[in-house]
Amino acid sequence: MHILVFSDQHPESSGGAQVSIRLQRRFLEAAGHTVTVCSPRMHQEHDDDPHYLDTPSIPITLDREYSMTVPGRLTDRWLDARLAELPPVDVVHVQADFWQALTAYRYAERHGIPALHTMHNRMDVGIEQTMPAPGLVVGALSWWQRRVLRPRLSTLPTGVWSYLQEFAKRAAVVIAPSHHFARVLREQGVTAHAEVLSTGVDDAVLDEILDERATTLRVPHRLPSFVWIGRFSQEKRLMEFLEAVRLADVDAVFRLYGAGLLLAKAQAFVAQHDLADHVVFAGRVSYPDSLRAIADADALVQTSIGFETQGMTVFEAAALGTPSIISDPNIAAELPADSMWQPTDGGVEALAEAIRRAVTDIEAGTAPVVAPGLARTLRQSTQTTRLIALYEAALAPEAAR
Repeated sequence: MHILVFSDQHPESSGGAQVSIRLQRRFLEAAGHTVTVCSPRMHQEHDDDPHYLDTPSIPITLDREYSMTVPGRLTDRWLDARLAELPPVDVVHVQADFWQALTAYRYAERHGIPALHTMHNRMDVGIEQTMPAPGLVVGALSWWQRRVLRPRLSTLPTGVWSYLQEFAKRAAVVIAPSHHFARVLREQGVTAHAEVLSTGVDDAVLDEILDERATTLRVPHRLPSFVWIGRFSQEKRLMEFLEAVRLADVDAVFRLYGAGLLLAKAQAFVAQHDLADHVVFAGRVSYPDSLRAIADADALVQTSIGFETQGMTVFEAAALGTPSIISDPNIAAELPADSMWQPTDGGVEALAEAIRRAVTDIEAGTAPVVAPGLARTLRQSTQTTRLIALYEAALAPEAAR
């Protein structure tokens, strides 16, 4: 098959959906399929690849990492011309919810190709936490969608869920990356059924790390060691995490991996509160290095609440046998209860208390033990086998809409 993937942001930019796309592409190609990723051109230096199809774009963030493409006839013509030089597309996989989703459905419907849609974005929470006027943003997105996708198919009142339902009604298969997000889509009337397909962990990197752990004597850290991995942005609750570290007042090391607009503010907070001996800004690292950091830590800390549709890092930690502090109860419910610490509520003090409990348990040797069997179910090879089956189902005659 030739699979055409659409992403709102370039696969070489930071973000969970981008990691998912890069992994899926590698494993699909290893299975003998061709994958082309269509995303807005990135305005930062990045690794290039002949299988990336970068649509003309404009940067939308100050650091120029993220950009957007304007859907419409000009983009349609540009896309058709580029894809005419490639093997015929068999299936369109929409891993976008904004501009590239609009372009994707225009392309799929123009060429009579079935589309699958992985809904990565908890739009109701995400727009509220990242935009100054959420209502206006949702209204503008809905207006934009009505202009470029016709006829209108959604039956819900105008809003976030109507916007997503419009895509769902055009897709042969809707995919959610977690059970809790599939439930939200169902309860809000977006779709009666969403297939649950999580992003997995790279088999080769996982095996290498687990083999090293099995054959190498692990020296305990002098102090309990925690990792936090993600975008330095408001919805990830980075500043709340640092405040919890300050309140916890424990003798431990917290390594933060990532980058983003809140970096300077976070660094200033650490300096102001004399936390430099405990908080380390480790910068952005490669995917294998991030997994190694998780494997080496005593625990991973996940702090966003309501924003994540999967929460990839806690799945990666579980596959590696590293317990987590999980702030979001919906993410926690996806994993065995005895593999984590959970704050009693979403407040900073509750997170600080969870950090204190974790430090006490780690020092006492009573930290949660993650069941080794989880690694098998969380592998990317397992998820890719299921994804190929969904592509085949979308191509079957009975899937025609």
